Amino acid sequence: MSKLRILYVASEINPFLQTSEVADFVRKLPQGMQERGMEIRILVPRFGLINERKNRLHEVVRLSGINIAVGDEEKPLIIKVASIPNAKLQVYFIDNEDYFHRKYVFFDKENKFYEDNDERAIFFCKGVIETVKKLGWSPDIVHCNDWMTSLIPMYLKTTYKNDPMFKDTKSVFSIYNENIFSHKFAATMLDKVKMIDINDEMLFNLKSADYEGFIKIGMEYADAVIKGGEAFNENTNKFFEELEQSKKIDTIDKDDNFLDSYYNLYNELVG
Repeated sequence: MSKLRILYVASEINPFLQTSEVADFVRKLPQGMQERGMEIRILVPRFGLINERKNRLHEVVRLSGINIAVGDEEKPLIIKVASIPNAKLQVYFIDNEDYFHRKYVFFDKENKFYEDNDERAIFFCKGVIETVKKLGWSPDIVHCNDWMTSLIPMYLKTTYKNDPMFKDTKSVFSIYNENIFSHKFAATMLDKVKMIDINDEMLFNLKSADYEGFIKIGMEYADAVIKGGEAFNENTNKFFEELEQSKKIDTIDKDDNFLDSYYNLYNELVG
């Protein structure tokens, strides 16, 4: 097998931040794939809980300085990097003062969901793709984890489909029973999500402007969907059934063979 390039995208990773099982999964899987000869990059948001000094984050000046459009506004993208202790893995952090310099992740100290979490997700997803472009690193697979990454498969299939960096890239979207929220975003969210080659019809599954909408849009545009568990609601399960006709949908349990299962999945997707 040729040496595959795999980009992992998630909202958290151990040891920098853990609010759910996603952080452990995104810590173990990339290392397992690297040990099997694959080339790895990891991108996560630089949430305010992450202590820069303790974790030795530093800015990558050559990657910083891009402006990312979120609606009518453009926000500067800052890229930081740190190494995972005892592993030959680097993690790139997407940062922006307005969106990520808070002491909490998705809920404030009174447990209220941040109204701009949709903008934070949009900024993050667009920022990930632009960062990879600036790295000059063309991934074979982009493995997106959880709702915050769900716009990336759509952007790859629309705005970036003819970009030489991504024209052959496949995407995997993993869904978990974690980080679920009941908040409904404002209707203006859809216009903020849009990029070149994206129209209202393409955003049909996102029109609910809630957690389920984000999950459905990620599932719709990904080349493969992974269920990180079984306990999904009726609507989501129905959507799984509809999509099974057109794409690969798997449940990969975290057993002793889960690394082999992902290794085989990645090779199958690019084969």
